[in-house]
Amino acid sequence: MPELRFVSEVSGVRLDVYISSKNDEYSRSYFKQLIKDGKVLVNGSIPSKSGIMLESGDEIVIDLPEAVTTENAPQDIPLDIVYEDSDLLVINKPQGMVVHPAAGHADGTLVNALLAHCGDELSDINGVIRPGIVHRIDKDTSGLMLACKNNDTHLKLADMLSRHEIVREYRAIVYGVVSPDRGTVDAPIGRSDKDRRKMAVIKDGKPSVTHFEVVRRYAEATDLSLLLETGRTHQIRVHMSYIGHPVAGDPVYASRRDKFGLNGQALHSASVTFTHPATGETMHFEAPLPSYYTELLSKLTPLKD
Repeated sequence: MPELRFVSEVSGVRLDVYISSKNDEYSRSYFKQLIKDGKVLVNGSIPSKSGIMLESGDEIVIDLPEAVTTENAPQDIPLDIVYEDSDLLVINKPQGMVVHPAAGHADGTLVNALLAHCGDELSDINGVIRPGIVHRIDKDTSGLMLACKNNDTHLKLADMLSRHEIVREYRAIVYGVVSPDRGTVDAPIGRSDKDRRKMAVIKDGKPSVTHFEVVRRYAEATDLSLLLETGRTHQIRVHMSYIGHPVAGDPVYASRRDKFGLNGQALHSASVTFTHPATGETMHFEAPLPSYYTELLSKLTPLKD
């Protein structure tokens, strides 16, 4: 089994909170189950419960179960491929599809579908769990994302992402009437100190910038166009919540709001623009608003200009 080792540098922090803060790939509940199953040792002993308080200098060893690999698990799942060539694909991901296998989602993912479609023609920089995946969008976020067929393309696109050279436009329906017509949220994002499953605007977080513009205002909500300058985990969802306008239907950052009958947040990756790594050509792709999004708009009451 893969093994993680830590030496606690803090005191008075719960064991499950601490170890989940050290690994973004798994949830706190996943680690709680590992503790319950005796897969976590503190100073060589199995702790009595997941909520024991650590002391500075405590040695923690975690035996992670073998990751579920997808080398032999292609699945014939339909893909909405907007563009494809010998180097990359642009995919319109439906709401509800997980991008790659993880705890609780062993199959039925976008990666399983890519393996069936591409076979061995996927980059392997991210290993067998995430072949071809250079960036992700959330399970309940719909729309465009890129996948790579070879490592050279993967490295070049990853570099473009890090230098903010890939332009990604999103659409989101957010709660409340947003004013002014356009604006920028420049607020650092990191993992929440109160709930390690969530991200939050925190003082020492990573620089995060989101630009927004009003498409149309409604009595109950606002339809926004948003441009990501950076690409932090849950960035749009966190930033919109931070300014008091969470994304409609968001189960994490707007959990107590009316869901409008949605099964996830009304957030759609609407367009992507980038320079093709091999040809130097400017590539621009758009994905139409999905039915869940347009149906919600049709239920809302427009405000007069």
